[in-house]
Amino acid sequence: MSRAMQCQSCLPWGSWAQLARSLAGSRGTRRVSVCAAAVPGELGSVPLPLSLVPRDIPPQLGCVHYQGGSQESSAQPGSSHHGQSQLRNVAFTGAIKKHQKSLSAWFSHQPNEERQFGPSFSLDAVHVDPVIRESSLEEILKPSPDLTIQNQLQQPLRKVISLHNLFDVDACGRQVKNVVLYGTVGTGKSTLIKKMVVDWCHGRLPRFELVIPFSCEDLSHSHAHVSLRRLVTKKYQHLRDVVPLLEASNLRVLFILNGLERLNLDFRLAGTELCCDPNEPVPPSAIVVNLLRKYLLPEASIIVTTRPSAVRRIPGKYVGRYAEICGFSDTNLQKLYFQMRLSQPGCSGEESQHRSSAEQENLVEMLSRNLERHNQITAACFLPSYCWLVCTTLHFLYFTRTVPPSQTLTGIYTSFLRLNFSGEVVDSTDPSHISMMKYVAKTVGKLAYEGVMSRKTCFSEEDLRQCFEVEMKTESELNLLEVFRSDAFRFFLSPCVQPGKEHTFVFTIPAMQEYLAALYVVLGEKKTLVQRVGKELSEVIGKVSEDVAVVVNIISKVLPLRFLPVLFNLLKIFPRYFSRVSGKDRDAIAHTMAQELFKEEDYYNDDVLDQINFSILGVEGPMRHPDEAPDDEVFELFPIFMGGILSRRNRAILEQLGCSIKNLAAFEIAKAMKKTVIRKGRRGLPPSELMDYLFFLHEFQNERFTAEAVRSLRAVNLSSVKMTLLKCSVLASVMSTTGHEVEELNLTSCNLDSSSLRTLFPVLLRCKALHLQLNSLGSDACKEIRDLLLHDKCVVSSLRLANNPVGEQGARYLAEALAKNRSLSQLSLLHTALGDPGAEAIAQRLPENRHLRELNLGYNSLTDAAALRVVEVAKGHETLDKVHLYFNDISEDGKRALDSLRMDRDGVRALVFLTAGTDVSDYWSYILSVVQRNLPFWDRQRVRQHLALLLQDLESSRSQTANPWRKAKFLRVESEVKKMLGKLQDGSL
Repeated sequence: MSRAMQCQSCLPWGSWAQLARSLAGSRGTRRVSVCAAAVPGELGSVPLPLSLVPRDIPPQLGCVHYQGGSQESSAQPGSSHHGQSQLRNVAFTGAIKKHQKSLSAWFSHQPNEERQFGPSFSLDAVHVDPVIRESSLEEILKPSPDLTIQNQLQQPLRKVISLHNLFDVDACGRQVKNVVLYGTVGTGKSTLIKKMVVDWCHGRLPRFELVIPFSCEDLSHSHAHVSLRRLVTKKYQHLRDVVPLLEASNLRVLFILNGLERLNLDFRLAGTELCCDPNEPVPPSAIVVNLLRKYLLPEASIIVTTRPSAVRRIPGKYVGRYAEICGFSDTNLQKLYFQMRLSQPGCSGEESQHRSSAEQENLVEMLSRNLERHNQITAACFLPSYCWLVCTTLHFLYFTRTVPPSQTLTGIYTSFLRLNFSGEVVDSTDPSHISMMKYVAKTVGKLAYEGVMSRKTCFSEEDLRQCFEVEMKTESELNLLEVFRSDAFRFFLSPCVQPGKEHTFVFTIPAMQEYLAALYVVLGEKKTLVQRVGKELSEVIGKVSEDVAVVVNIISKVLPLRFLPVLFNLLKIFPRYFSRVSGKDRDAIAHTMAQELFKEEDYYNDDVLDQINFSILGVEGPMRHPDEAPDDEVFELFPIFMGGILSRRNRAILEQLGCSIKNLAAFEIAKAMKKTVIRKGRRGLPPSELMDYLFFLHEFQNERFTAEAVRSLRAVNLSSVKMTLLKCSVLASVMSTTGHEVEELNLTSCNLDSSSLRTLFPVLLRCKALHLQLNSLGSDACKEIRDLLLHDKCVVSSLRLANNPVGEQGARYLAEALAKNRSLSQLSLLHTALGDPGAEAIAQRLPENRHLRELNLGYNSLTDAAALRVVEVAKGHETLDKVHLYFNDISEDGKRALDSLRMDRDGVRALVFLTAGTDVSDYWSYILSVVQRNLPFWDRQRVRQHLALLLQDLESSRSQTANPWRKAKFLRVESEVKKMLGKLQDGSL
């Protein structure tokens, strides 16, 4: 019976709804107790040897032990007197200790992804094991119950078994020797095995005297005959003295075979001969088969990990226990993992520990609340690998201080896929040996792309059938699809948890839809039938023409056949023509990227980094009513991922996954993008859209392209964008590709602080006009601004710090900068809580300045003495000709003294009131516009009082003039002030 026929018995063909019933069929809740490791500080978080490199989840997951099942101590096999004497043998004991030390050291090396995307965690802290459920072959083969994910998350879980109880006696009282541990991609098979090995290395698994791990991937690459003894000593040389004792019936040894799906095993006697001698050379697959048959080392225990599709490769009579890894089926496990991962001291770096600790606690709390709502993220985090992705993404969003080239969002997703699919093929028994990621890009990528184009995230059974089944033509293709549905489908797609949409599918992580859609396009899978046939025909003709060339050269030397070279040149025409057509495909990819990146309907959405943050942590506030119309789906990450995938580093990783993107293709796409992306990027973009564009340039990682794009950005307006440290780092990184001066950088209301200014320092130096209003910048930030203004390369000529709590100390820092700065001509300190001491500090150092032309000290609670002191200094300044002093606590006497200033005589003009003696001030409209612009951020009661004083002053000045023209001007200004007061009274302003 073919595999496809066998699969039909457990998953009805064509019924995609059956997948929804089987996703997380083993989920539920269970009381757990968290335990710390017995030997703190000894055990490192370690990747498996080449054999056990984790592809399901990163290596931090460890052990939350379930209370249930038999106790480990109840099943400890006893050792004979001879076994005890062997253990006392010094050479034997020394070899075992050396083996343990070697494995522990081997495992201590973290994968690149762990070191690159956040702090590393050791396995001897608190760890979380995914749920393990005891299963049977009958249960594996029978259809799953009709349950949705939301119901399964709430159902109690039956037959839970802990990792250390897998070899307990079975229900019939028989000692279990062979265990098959299976689970879909991402559930944690390799990490569990690694934890088991590490526990044994540190004496926490006394059941076994010797543990020997093997990789089925390594064994599959070895075709030479080898004996079991040679196989062990070749991999673990320090076991030379132990191997002769493997046949001893009292030696408690455990063989670990990780990734059985990589091996083609044949348990028929005609296919694999019997072998009971550890010294007899046989194929590696024969060693595995005879170990499982118990014909070779019958007393040895064996644990096998595999994907569900390969479980049936081992006949049931050779398996003592089936155990399924069910992931984090309890939301409490998910919360525990996030608490452990996000609360580590090193998670947020060394700076600002107190603030970062509070931020970590807030993240954990928000994430916990989002999980409790049973949102789609709860279903996604059923897979421990997605919990790692969530934590890694949050670390990227919140704790990134700088962004080196390797630190990109696309890089996180690409590395995440490498952790789970590196070296994985769909089916090792299929002759095509197509990589899992290549298959995913062609099938799931097509579904993702069509969803992006039609702006939908929910997919029906018919949608799935169209993408997966419509082109099925051969038995091999059918088998590949069945293996994928069994092993990896739930990694990418899961049933929707929204009410009324339970029978539709969504991508497990929303951003994964956009990533796979981008991969589908960049790989060139989006082709018409003519393009596919043309490519294949071009490759065939191209290969044939090379052979023909050799033949033609030989024949032409013997026979004068003039027509043969002509025929040969004709054969060359088609490949050349097709290469030109394929060049148009690269233009189409660039056009798609530009079109999606600059969609006008997405102009006023939140920037993509905020969107990712909301998708993980949720949106605080009342929940949407079920009958309320949903917002339109947004896919702004799609073009950004397209650019990120084209970066050299991500292309190198995708090459390892079987998804090849040639250098020439990437070069031609980048070349075509210059005509579209850069041209459209020159247009004025809204702040959030501009942030997305800058993030796209960062993800693209093409310095030459980025430099050309940035040179066209003379003014950068990011006002009201929440500039996290990550966004500041992205802005600094992108702008550093050139050294050109920026005419204007608007960072108004961007939640900046001193750390943000420190990160942006190289960019700020090159900005002529710098807007930093409404950012809660205190004295610490002013210290950074002082260093900025004192830098010899500073070109800042206009600096606006309005509505920041600068205070007296901040004013002292700024005064120090004013004394020696040579570029600043305009400084606005409107509403910065200076008070008289702050104004006095500035007045003391102002004479040392030689370039300032305009100074705004409005709304700073200045009294007559401070205001007159500033003006007296300004009168003697070489260039200062305008001082703003409105909305301060200036009396009538102070007003009269300031009114007496004359520009032609004193060289300075003070803007205090709306009047100038018996006339209206030339700046009355400017002052009122400043008030109106800042009213949302000022104390309304105080503004109302000042406006009333201004109105009284206008009425008093109007009564003192007999000029009808001036009276008319006064009346006009009075009407504007009254209108503003009226709006303040009724709250419409």
